[in-house]
Amino acid sequence: MPAIVVIGAQWGDEGKGKATDQLGESVDYVVKFNGGNNAGHTIVVGEEKFALHLIPAGALTATCTPVIGPGVVVDLDVLCAEMDELAERGIDTSRMKISANAHLIPSYNRTLDKVTERFLGKRKIGTTGRGIGPTYADKMNRIGIRVQDLFDPSILEQKVRAALDQKNNMFVKVFNTRAASAEEVTGQLLQYAERIRPMVANTTVLLNDALDEGKTVVFEGGQATMLDVDHGTYPFVTSSSATAGGACTGSGVGPKRIDRVVGVAKAYITRVGEGPFPTELDGEQGDWLREQGGEYGTTTGRPRRCGWYDAVVARYATQVNSLTDLVLTKLDVLTGLDEIPVCVAYEVDGKRYDDMPADQTSFHHATPVYENFPGWNEDISHVRSFEELPQAAQDYVLTLEKLSGVQISAIGVGPGRDQTIIRHPLT
Repeated sequence: MPAIVVIGAQWGDEGKGKATDQLGESVDYVVKFNGGNNAGHTIVVGEEKFALHLIPAGALTATCTPVIGPGVVVDLDVLCAEMDELAERGIDTSRMKISANAHLIPSYNRTLDKVTERFLGKRKIGTTGRGIGPTYADKMNRIGIRVQDLFDPSILEQKVRAALDQKNNMFVKVFNTRAASAEEVTGQLLQYAERIRPMVANTTVLLNDALDEGKTVVFEGGQATMLDVDHGTYPFVTSSSATAGGACTGSGVGPKRIDRVVGVAKAYITRVGEGPFPTELDGEQGDWLREQGGEYGTTTGRPRRCGWYDAVVARYATQVNSLTDLVLTKLDVLTGLDEIPVCVAYEVDGKRYDDMPADQTSFHHATPVYENFPGWNEDISHVRSFEELPQAAQDYVLTLEKLSGVQISAIGVGPGRDQTIIRHPLT
């Protein structure tokens, strides 16, 4: 049975949650391996819409165990509020497992995230202000706080004090804001200790044992390839490893155990926050895509920047992640267009680039080289087989498949669980 990685092949918001959820009925574990509550998955089940931020999409399937891996940073306020909200809607999250090695987001890092963005002014990164970046920085600086520290209050307070010895100087002397209290922060964190204690586990052992037993594990990535801290549009990226390699480091499951790597991409492309975006559309076309696609952030509500499909980005994602499959979402959004442009290459200072330029400056100044393809007017939201799609829609999908360098195994034609065309089974 497979270990399947599901990651974003663009700048996020591609529909990874729906893709993971659709695998859920045949999956035993769904693992969140990176990021925190700075990303959200919207999943539509019947008439109900669920917005998940920290809890893996597998929580919506009763037979699946959701797992928060050691590569995740956890805001306990958000986690518990999300569990409460799901409980009110009849979803039991008590079977969830949380890595003892996952890092916690203390309140002072949320403060630091927000004041740093204000301080940067025009040079801001465009973070969500959730404290994600400062918490990953603490992790690398070895002053982080982990889930397991909740169960040793003395150690917890010592670690909080050590972190605040550095941060309070910044708060007061650089950002002109009040110092944080170690006692107050420790108390905030400890209030959740008993609630999550039954869920805390050595998830690395749990997942490797599950694979040894022939169970199916899906690794659900947050953010996306172009937001990866090493491989994305740095510094306009997230603070974790959002590519397929991150699934291994963020879960404790080695690369030899991964069977399939599924990238998820929209039939066009969006991004949130600052940073270069070659195919971005200003004006009426961008507005039309945003409204047709409902392109507003699940976590922040921010309007997403919209553009045409970028095959250069898709090929890059295929290489970086060793994609075996691509799930193409929101094909239905393009219905009604007479012509659909696709970026097949870039031009920088008169030179054509069929692959990603080596440096950020070239990428920032890249002009898209477009090829135009016929559109369609038929409603495709009810279509469940590839052959039933209008010929122009079929041709568009096959063109993207060829340009992206990986087979398109599933096609989303609406937000619902059942609004998907399966060309090649993923499990």
